[in-house]
Amino acid sequence: MVELNFPTYPFRLKSKENKVFIFDILRKKEVVLTPEEWVRQHVLHWLINAKKYPASIIAIEKQLQLNKITKRTDILIFDKSGQPDVIIECKAPHISITQNSFDQIARYNLKLNANVLMVTNGLQHYYCAIDHTNEAYVFLPELPTYQK
Repeated sequence: MVELNFPTYPFRLKSKENKVFIFDILRKKEVVLTPEEWVRQHVLHWLINAKKYPASIIAIEKQLQLNKITKRTDILIFDKSGQPDVIIECKAPHISITQNSFDQIARYNLKLNANVLMVTNGLQHYYCAIDHTNEAYVFLPELPTYQK
């Protein structure tokens, strides 16, 4: 797998049946290591270790309904009251971050009403806060660290 723009973490990799698996620290199971999963696992470790988000408030592939279609957020972080706070969309490293990437996460946010969005392909990261009053995005230099 390609080196990403995140710190290095001690991932548990396993090869079986001609596939490589990575241990997911939140789902507590091995999952197939795809390029997108490589990015997601880096983000999870970074959120917990560098940004100090408790694992208990992070959900992986949370389902939501958009126009009668079932979608899944890659990573969803909840606030202290259990409301969606941060939505993170992970793309494979070879996928460029485009307006379509932002449109996708914005559609999810119409339903979830989170405060911060992050889009990453592991090489480039974009963060924005939602200005609900003015219905605008405010790009941030980094994802805020968890506040107790």
